[in-house]
Amino acid sequence: MVENISFRNKEVEIAGHLHLPENFSEGKKYPALVGIHPAGGVKEQTIGAYAERLAEHGFVTVVYDSSYQGASGGEPRLLEDPTTRVEDARCAADFLTTLPFVDSERMGVFGICAGGGYAISVAQTERRFKAVATVSAAPMGEGSRGFLGHLSPVAEQIGTLEMVAQQRTAEARGAEPAYAPFVPETPEEINETTPDLLREGYDYYRTPRGQHPNSKGRFLLTSMDKMFAFSAFDQIPELLTQPLLLIAGSKADTKVFSDQAYELSKGPKELFVVDGATHIALYDVPKYVDQAIPKMAEFFAVL
Repeated sequence: MVENISFRNKEVEIAGHLHLPENFSEGKKYPALVGIHPAGGVKEQTIGAYAERLAEHGFVTVVYDSSYQGASGGEPRLLEDPTTRVEDARCAADFLTTLPFVDSERMGVFGICAGGGYAISVAQTERRFKAVATVSAAPMGEGSRGFLGHLSPVAEQIGTLEMVAQQRTAEARGAEPAYAPFVPETPEEINETTPDLLREGYDYYRTPRGQHPNSKGRFLLTSMDKMFAFSAFDQIPELLTQPLLLIAGSKADTKVFSDQAYELSKGPKELFVVDGATHIALYDVPKYVDQAIPKMAEFFAVL
């Protein structure tokens, strides 16, 4: 069962889907989950598929398009603002607490790709989330300041920020917004040196495999200063005391982030490695997703 729902993050209306368990009864109390989609993604893609499967295991699960993206409101469009993304998840928790069939003491959060980074971030300061799980986690702040776990030279980071500053000035003076793609936009941009994350990202987001008209696969260039200023991992050792499950493919070029989060966590934690899976394979390849879902259901059973 899937219902269209909406809630607000301040003045922005958020469009979401509420996935309900089979044989759902409003007279019962259910554990509930908030799911956070990848950067450039929408609720109808991989995060929705995970939500549907988790609902089959008895969890009321809400997924949504982030502020400024997809079917949700907010201007400017395609802004990737990590702080707002974290607040979106808090507001989703607010929404769940208003539902009489949700046990507000049994809520968790999960995310895929950048959504995994945001799930880790929000759990550090949102105590209503009693457990957090990630799939192919790729934290946006750490990822933007480098590439696949390799920090960019400071001079290069400053150069990027200088470019963003110039673009903000240009737009303030009336120039058109500039955008950057999350994944290659044409097959011609892919060659033998292209990382698996980007190669397979094209196949998922730019072909019928996973594309959706609301998923543009690009972001407002002036998001970069906000991304650089953000860290999903900085307070893990002190504040992330809830149980943490990190799911990553053995062949994922982003596995380094799950390794880092695991090492930083001092609370209950598990790194579940799916043998043979790449980053994107955990989005929709059945033989890999069929390993991730039961693991998540078992993990969230602690709620």
